Amino acid sequence: MDRRSIVKSIGIAGATVAAGALAACGKKEDAAAAPAASGAAPAPGGAPAVHTSDSVRWRLASSFPKSLDTIFGSGERFAQTVKELSGGKFEVTVHAAGELMPAFGVVDAIQNDTVEMAQSASYYFTGKDPIFAFGCAVPFGLTARQMDAWMEVGNGRKLLDEFYANYNIKSASAGNTGTQMGGWYRREINTAADLNGLKMRMGGGLFGEAMQKLGVVPQNMPAGDVYQSLEKGTLDATEFVGPHDDEKLGFNKVAPYYYYPGWWEGGAELEFFINKKAYEALSATNKAIVDAATRVAAREMTNKYDAFNPIALKKLVAAGTQLKPFSKEILDAGFKASMEVFAEHEARSPEFKKIHQDMRAFQRDQLLWSRFSQFRYDSYMATVTNL
Repeated sequence: MDRRSIVKSIGIAGATVAAGALAACGKKEDAAAAPAASGAAPAPGGAPAVHTSDSVRWRLASSFPKSLDTIFGSGERFAQTVKELSGGKFEVTVHAAGELMPAFGVVDAIQNDTVEMAQSASYYFTGKDPIFAFGCAVPFGLTARQMDAWMEVGNGRKLLDEFYANYNIKSASAGNTGTQMGGWYRREINTAADLNGLKMRMGGGLFGEAMQKLGVVPQNMPAGDVYQSLEKGTLDATEFVGPHDDEKLGFNKVAPYYYYPGWWEGGAELEFFINKKAYEALSATNKAIVDAATRVAAREMTNKYDAFNPIALKKLVAAGTQLKPFSKEILDAGFKASMEVFAEHEARSPEFKKIHQDMRAFQRDQLLWSRFSQFRYDSYMATVTNL
């Protein structure tokens, strides 16, 4: 892909940024704004090392395995775009979970200046602070389009970056999965009572707290460890993303019941965590390149999920997967438990309350608009049989 085609793929929102980057990418970087070079030894005090030439080398640590081509591929697309926009002067190496650090060690690595970037799901880190959940997904939260609008045009990105600053993080979207599936189960789940005692792998976040109220025993583990646990029966269920990724991980072979929708992930956002010190050390040109490249990667990942999920779902059903909707009883029980969790965290944290209330106000307007636009349109189109 040449530079002109990259600019075209960014769209209107990112084209101006990318064009500015391209116009200046042949210039020498100002030595006073020299970027961090991950290949060099750390500077005293743990700060990222500084490279004084006009070349930049960063490392990006992902929380995901290479087998997940959509999610991990977002990091690879980012690195490729950075290299091409910079004419090869700015290179980012992308490392799968476990190569540089464990899957859930990436926030500590950013905070400690070990790497310049990470790619992860922010709700993996709610053990540090429940606010991390808002950067990815919360129960009965925003859809992909709503999340994108709240983060980039509403107050979402501003509010979260104010919080992330405590961890030396500047954030950017790495793409959105869209509304996820409700997971794989070794037995049928018909009522809320069927959830009691269920050992379930879940990504993390406030969803786990809500499910605990319903009697579920949450298990937080990397995706690569789930198959064997289901096969051995040490797990009863797992949720991950959706058909495209789930088929690759083979969950249908060890858990035949596939439920929907994933009410805890109406639109799960993956994030690029950028080391603030490393970013601020970049020249204006390279900052623009980083910003533009995240937009390219995020858009491509979301588009891939929309394109690939229905193809994979048909394959799974053809292979014997039993596709089932959650009952209204289960959805109502999940909603009640989730609202209790939000209320408890709001009572403990004014910052949590501020972000949550801002998100819900934005969501109410989005739901109102959807009644007269996409929801009505999609509802009709779902009834048309002669396309």
